[in-house]
Amino acid sequence: MRPAIWAETVKLNASTVGRVGFVAIVVGVGILSGAMLLAASSGDAQLLAKLGPAATGDWSGFLLAAAQITSAGGLLGFGVVLSWMFGREFGDGTITGLFALPVRRSTIALAKLIVYAGWAVAASLALAGMLLVVGLVAGLGPVMLQDWAALGRQVLLGVMTAAIAVPVAWASTLGRSVLAGVSIAISLVVVAQISVLAGVGGWMPLASPALWAISAGAAATPLQLLLVVPYVGVFVLLTAAAWRACQLDR
Repeated sequence: MRPAIWAETVKLNASTVGRVGFVAIVVGVGILSGAMLLAASSGDAQLLAKLGPAATGDWSGFLLAAAQITSAGGLLGFGVVLSWMFGREFGDGTITGLFALPVRRSTIALAKLIVYAGWAVAASLALAGMLLVVGLVAGLGPVMLQDWAALGRQVLLGVMTAAIAVPVAWASTLGRSVLAGVSIAISLVVVAQISVLAGVGGWMPLASPALWAISAGAAATPLQLLLVVPYVGVFVLLTAAAWRACQLDR
């Protein structure tokens, strides 16, 4: 497992997709959150109405906006990187070389997911740091205890958002392409939004992390959040099984 993890780490760190994805998630969400903060300070009544609870112009509103952006944009960003990690092996033809390695293909798939998890945690921590810097530069004042709690939820939201994107790995394997994974990533965002509108978001693993973070824990119970674990576990097993059963002739 160690050699596989090392190899996948090198590939991700050396890839343009990995670097651009990291910057897009960290800087992109930071800039968009800052833009919403500026909009909240504009005084435009119509704009403030559209922003809703995020229009307070303080740490609370700023971090609420960041959580909203992370829940949708972050899911797509994590999904694109995960799709590349699995789909590129088929698109670039490197999958043939993996058959010659003295390592089980299911082990390689798990190594990819482990490296992805580490990358996602690093991105989530970096995003929280970016938001802290943006808020301080914007003059939001001292960070109070509740604001630190919101930043902590932001980190956990980022990690959970990356976790619920795991079906993308399975889809990229079955579809043997990056595009198949990206399509599923977009579908996950749509399903999450629909489940919230339908009123079942708390019981939908795709939506419960965002509801939990945005509502400071009021809109999703610990039990509902725990459903993320079996959801991710199922797709990890499906991905590993798909790689184990993978053949070159189809």
